[in-house]
Amino acid sequence: MCTGSCAKCLGGTLIPLTVFGFLANILLFFPGGKVIDNNDHLSDEVWFFGGILGSGVLMIFPALVFLGLKNNDCCGCCGNESCGKRFAMFTSTIFAVVGFLGAGYSFIISAVSINKGPKCLIASNSTWGYPFRDGDYLGNNDLWSKCQKPDNVVPWNLTLFSILLIVGGAQMVICAIQVINGLLGTLCGDCQCCGCCRGDGPV
Repeated sequence: MCTGSCAKCLGGTLIPLTVFGFLANILLFFPGGKVIDNNDHLSDEVWFFGGILGSGVLMIFPALVFLGLKNNDCCGCCGNESCGKRFAMFTSTIFAVVGFLGAGYSFIISAVSINKGPKCLIASNSTWGYPFRDGDYLGNNDLWSKCQKPDNVVPWNLTLFSILLIVGGAQMVICAIQVINGLLGTLCGDCQCCGCCRGDGPV
């Protein structure tokens, strides 16, 4: 398989993951599916925009670059022999690193939030804060009653941040694969890739 075809496949996989990450972060602004009265009552990690920036905006550019590489898959870029393919693949490697960092940011924010738990109205003292410690609520659903408001905020945040965690992890893997793929394409160059595409091996 040529490196450009592989990149196109990776780019096509990134698109739906990017959409899922973006939507998950948007929904976090509506705990329990409802509009909250005071934005200060939202968990701090929601405002870090892990899904919108990390898994969203920063992932759009790598995805588009990966998808466009198929058009430059063999015998140069835009008619330019020799250097076209190498430059295109090298550029994709840079964008893959950017995407990896963005996905990593979203992954870390999600992991921290899951371990920390959501911000809510604590039933015991009627103040807004974080009633859970070191993910103790993850294995004990009875502790969820500590959160009085917003309704269903614990499963809501846990589900959405888990989605962001999975999305970020998947995006990191995809971008890491493209870093390797891009380096191979850079080293391979146009002529060798053309031979691979024709099925007669490197020239």
